Amino acid sequence: MGNGTSIGKVRGLGSSHHGAHHWLTARTTAIGNLILMSWLLISFLMLSDFSYGTVTTWLAQPIAAVPMILLIISLFWHAKLGLQVLTEDYVHDAGTKFGVISLLNLLAFGAGGFAVFSVASLALTGAA
Repeated sequence: MGNGTSIGKVRGLGSSHHGAHHWLTARTTAIGNLILMSWLLISFLMLSDFSYGTVTTWLAQPIAAVPMILLIISLFWHAKLGLQVLTEDYVHDAGTKFGVISLLNLLAFGAGGFAVFSVASLALTGAA
């Protein structure tokens, strides 16, 4: 059974069982983004003004810095996942796909790390 038949040609080439994890991670970060962006909007509405001093003083508080860092991590992770799926779907050459995904990872982790460092430096050294 399976010699030369259609089922024999595709046997063993099915799901690698990794797609569900990727899909679930993307949905989890989307929910986190929704919650944390709602927090950010409400926090901005509660500020007296949007001057540099007011925003940095607000962001220097741990109650604002921690959710902001979580938001940064969730946003960059979610963007990385989405762009990775686009790359996997539309870039067909294996070498190019590897290069694009590697560059995407470097950019996402680098920019996310810089953003987390910026918020953490405000939170740990106080408002400028």
